Amino acid sequence: MTEIESKLTAMGLVLPPPLTPPPGVVLPFAFVRIVGARALISGHGPQEPDGSLARPLGKVGADLSVEQGYRAARLTALSILGSLKRAIGDLDRVRAWTRVFGMVNSAPGFNMQPSVINGFSDLILELYGPERGAHSRSAVGLAALPFDIPVEIEGEVELCP
Repeated sequence: MTEIESKLTAMGLVLPPPLTPPPGVVLPFAFVRIVGARALISGHGPQEPDGSLARPLGKVGADLSVEQGYRAARLTALSILGSLKRAIGDLDRVRAWTRVFGMVNSAPGFNMQPSVINGFSDLILELYGPERGAHSRSAVGLAALPFDIPVEIEGEVELCP
């Protein structure tokens, strides 16, 4: 077992299988696209261990608390790690997390998006450490996200050969 997968196991965390989209929905894009030594990661949302969209759904600041949003961002990190593992085979191949763009389905007036997206950043830093896990980041609020998910995150990593 690799270093990152060992850490996940020790933390009691499981990488979900590919997303099971809602009925009638087609997702005609790559969840991870490898370009040279970079992996470009499409927007992911929070998933349950069975691959379904994690609940609760809705707007942070109305339907969900900051803590629930933080948990959704953490589950989104696991979703991204699952897609990365399927694309690159070994999560230890990530040399550096370079860029993360976090989107929060926000109620009017909600302005704690950074606290929500910290759920993602905290887990990545815990797994990869301050050198490999450090990343540039944006955390923005949007009026709506697909399927009413509370968080969507995309990013980019640099890969080892």
